[in-house]
Amino acid sequence: MASRASLGIRRIEALHYYVHDLERTRRFFVDKLDFVELGRSGPELERDGRQRSAAFRAGGALFVIHQPLGEGGRAWRYLRKHPEGVGTVVLEVEEIDRAFRLLDERGGTFITDVQRFTDDGGTLAMFSITTPFGDTTFRFTERRGYTKLFQGFVPQPAAGGGNRFGFGAIDHLTANFQTMKPALLWMEHVLGFQQLWDIAFHTRDVAANEGGHGSGLKSIVMWDPASGVKFANNEPFRPFFKDSQINIFAEDNRGDGIQHSALAVADIVGAVRGLRAAGVEFMPTPGSYYDVLPERLQRIGVGHIDESIDVLRGLEILIDGQEEHQYLLQIFLKEAAGLYHDPEAGPFFFEIIQRKGDQGFGAGNFRALFEAIEREQAQDPSRRAAPPRM
Repeated sequence: MASRASLGIRRIEALHYYVHDLERTRRFFVDKLDFVELGRSGPELERDGRQRSAAFRAGGALFVIHQPLGEGGRAWRYLRKHPEGVGTVVLEVEEIDRAFRLLDERGGTFITDVQRFTDDGGTLAMFSITTPFGDTTFRFTERRGYTKLFQGFVPQPAAGGGNRFGFGAIDHLTANFQTMKPALLWMEHVLGFQQLWDIAFHTRDVAANEGGHGSGLKSIVMWDPASGVKFANNEPFRPFFKDSQINIFAEDNRGDGIQHSALAVADIVGAVRGLRAAGVEFMPTPGSYYDVLPERLQRIGVGHIDESIDVLRGLEILIDGQEEHQYLLQIFLKEAAGLYHDPEAGPFFFEIIQRKGDQGFGAGNFRALFEAIEREQAQDPSRRAAPPRM
């Protein structure tokens, strides 16, 4: 891929998440994940935007949650078409005018021109564009001493805990597409991103039984080298396209979109132990995954790890890597529909990840999980576990 001038992206500043029940989501972020509630939308913002909003932060991860107030607002328009999910990704940039000019030259589709707001501390400049990520838009912001989170936002006395699980920045976002090539080309030619990593595979039962079942995917990670911002992108892989978990996401989400957000932590064992004690539910990992884990670690060249496999088994944490002492640990929360027992809560979920030298995305975990589930199904043919949606 030819290198293009950088947009000057600094980081993923925030994700805007659209929900039917703000109070339900508030309880999850504050009571379960120990995020701090920074504040809420003021009366003027609610009147003009026709939605009620609240912002939650833990470390470098910021989520702004919006619930419709009547019809016509952005949250209402999103939820009229989709279940709850990420409708806006906010990217902070170094120079808003330069980012706008580059995107304009490259064919970006603008929702707004550059808008500027001031407060006693400084200025906030922003604009938004459409994307190939379904109905998810991108917003670009530049902050110069601006003290509010956004215009019309009313800070509140800090509510919630103190991030006792140690969440850091958003490590990456993952999006699912029924066909991802248009999105890859858009990220390359419009955003100026480059390809970082890729994989394609199908579960091994295809080779054993061509007339059977299976699920597969192609995954390509695009990134902005200057900032390290990364988007993992998936599409279904033949021959069982409709059974692929990626296609199932698109059906549940009623279109392409952001599947999950990965939150970085420095101590995943402590974080998961605490989250489980707080009542957070995770996607299950079969015990057979850990039965073959020592052999798999040797085969992929990781060898020694700092953590006890018995501890990882007890907490159902996954591990993957590519070379000696270079590995990552990860685990996936249940998708929102499962957490809330409500299909309209949607298929979005969180990943928790600790990187110990490895910069991959757990491809070995995906394959190993599928194989472990298949082994358990072979022992009990009546049990057909649903594939994990990684």
